[in-house]
Amino acid sequence: MHHHDSYTHTHGAISPEIVTSERGIWAVKWSFMGLLLTALLQVGVVILSGSVALLADTIHNLGDAATAIPLWIAFSLAQWKPNQRFTYGYRRVEDLAGVAIVGIILLSAAITGYEAIERFLHPQAITHLRAVMVAAVIGFLGNEAVARFRLKVGQEIGSAALVADGYHARVDGFTSLSVFLGAALTGLGFPLADPIVGLLITVAIARIVIQSAQTIFTRLLDGVEPEVIADLHHAISHVPEVLEINSIKARWTGHCLQAEIAIAVNPELSVVEAQKIATSVRSQLSSHTHLVEATVCVEPQLIAKYSLHRPLVVS
Repeated sequence: MHHHDSYTHTHGAISPEIVTSERGIWAVKWSFMGLLLTALLQVGVVILSGSVALLADTIHNLGDAATAIPLWIAFSLAQWKPNQRFTYGYRRVEDLAGVAIVGIILLSAAITGYEAIERFLHPQAITHLRAVMVAAVIGFLGNEAVARFRLKVGQEIGSAALVADGYHARVDGFTSLSVFLGAALTGLGFPLADPIVGLLITVAIARIVIQSAQTIFTRLLDGVEPEVIADLHHAISHVPEVLEINSIKARWTGHCLQAEIAIAVNPELSVVEAQKIATSVRSQLSSHTHLVEATVCVEPQLIAKYSLHRPLVVS
């Protein structure tokens, strides 16, 4: 016998998925404007100075701003309602956006590396060193501000793609400081410092690609952080009627968490009593901020061990 109860967090009559998606769009919009302004301020100095390190940093900042576009699309689609074809909705688009972000970061690494090698093989004089140094400082401040903003909102709504983009912006800030260092060394009589710093920036970007890809593809393969399972296990343990937790499965779809849980209870309980226990379990699970769907399978303890009867599913 099956009983079904929908389980979601509520914010009045508004779906939490819509609330978090709108907050994601808000974060993406303003971080895009911030990085675009930072890159545009740097472009003028690149044209004047001919600094390849600053050019690399500017290209990276433009690429970082561009990563906001697929995220914007993903958060917008996440608000669409499920239908007969896409019964789970469009949350997975956010994970696909993460793949696009990794691709954009990889492209910026390739362009930056090419420009650095080209300038290393064909050195050119760098002018307006003070302007380059000022532009590098602007790049650091702009990226750090965007990084803090993205990380804060990304962690609040559970978006791996937005958090990855936040760390991406933070590392970009430090690469901007390396441009400052390259310009300073050039002014002290080390002209090859500029393309060398450009190559170091390329290596830094490549590391970001690897780290971001690990996070994004783990979620695409339904991977979940071990601490998430531990949190769910701890929440269920607060329901004394649960004699045993037979299994816990969880996965991320975009910035939303889904869980499937099997619990063992006293075999003498009625269906109504078992349903009340499942409701208590869902109530405890609601303490997890990002969990929006939970299916609770109630199995009589003795029967569950010998698999003689069909379990009661409450979702």
